[in-house]
Amino acid sequence: MMLKLFIRKLRRVLLLSASRGANMSEIRFDEEMEATKMVPVTATKGEEPKRFIVELNYLTNPDFLSLLEQAKEEYGFQQEGVLAVPCRPEELQKILENRRKRRASTEW
Repeated sequence: MMLKLFIRKLRRVLLLSASRGANMSEIRFDEEMEATKMVPVTATKGEEPKRFIVELNYLTNPDFLSLLEQAKEEYGFQQEGVLAVPCRPEELQKILENRRKRRASTEW
């Protein structure tokens, strides 16, 4: 329930930010704005943890949401710094790659 509330608030903030943005003809790359669309995530299981930079749109991916639920159960909401998810780096890499493949196939 808390995760759903967090996602709703995050989407609202992102939509509000987008609606206050520049005219389409005035859009230029803004590194600070681009950084707010990404979040650092560490896969903590296995021999060595691995850090990933994940786009916020992965919050709608059921596999990634499952990892967030597991993280909530294992670590709680008091994590500081990088978001840690309880899986092997290979598992998180597979989730990210599958999402990219699905997005690429729908763009054609």
